[in-house]
Amino acid sequence: MTAPAAPALNPVVPAGSVVPSGSAVAAAPAPAEPDLRGHTVVALHPHPDDEAIFTGITLRRLADAGARVVLVMATGGELGGSRLPLRPGETVRQRRIAELEHAAELLGVARLVLLGRRDSGLPGGPDSTHARALAGAEPLALASRLAEIVDDEGAGTLLADDEQGVYGHPDHRMAGVVGTIAAELTGADAYLATVDRDGLGRLGPDGHLVHGAARAAAVPFGRDRTEIALTVAGDARHLAVKRAAILAHASQVDPAELPEHDFAAAYGREWFRRAGPATRPGVLDLL
Repeated sequence: MTAPAAPALNPVVPAGSVVPSGSAVAAAPAPAEPDLRGHTVVALHPHPDDEAIFTGITLRRLADAGARVVLVMATGGELGGSRLPLRPGETVRQRRIAELEHAAELLGVARLVLLGRRDSGLPGGPDSTHARALAGAEPLALASRLAEIVDDEGAGTLLADDEQGVYGHPDHRMAGVVGTIAAELTGADAYLATVDRDGLGRLGPDGHLVHGAARAAAVPFGRDRTEIALTVAGDARHLAVKRAAILAHASQVDPAELPEHDFAAAYGREWFRRAGPATRPGVLDLL
């Protein structure tokens, strides 16, 4: 079913327009894209940059295949700080939302929705009790808002974090709960993002950005491969787009943390679990 038209904050950008020239990123041969015109996918993430780090290849491939991609961002990542100086009067939230808009454009997002919750900070910290902290939200109320977006868009597929929240951060865990409830409310096929714990573990203690994030939050990350239902991979073009989208979050990510020669090994695959019985192949299974 073709989704109803909605105002697009970020137009779909041809993938070829964002691939850096002379990219040295190595990856698998180009996969044949299915025809997903008429499909709409809604992706929920807790903080700006999560969309690129954990689902950048998936979102770009969906857009390339003709699907309408709607990105829902729960918070502005207010507590992430900024490794770069802010402009006079600029807040961290404003900088991070501007970076998010750029990353969303690179990934082919047709519509960006901000839920307006606040970053909860590290587990057990004082910010987790803020009145608008995502971790303290009422799950059903937030899931109902997400379900309205899914229904308004006519979306048949919903992406969110898995129940462990990829790496156990309270905002990621809440995103997993909210996404799963919204899928139940709407009947959408739910794909829940995680990472391959064993595979990433072989890259060393800082081989992927999730290593440092989990270490800072003092929480475990990822799943055993036997718990992962689906892996989405991309070719060199998709990897170049993903790397550019992550680096669009310049306030958070230093290019030195994403060396091109190691990028494919760490970021060339994205992993998902399925919610519910998952008795039929869904849109992501076609990628």
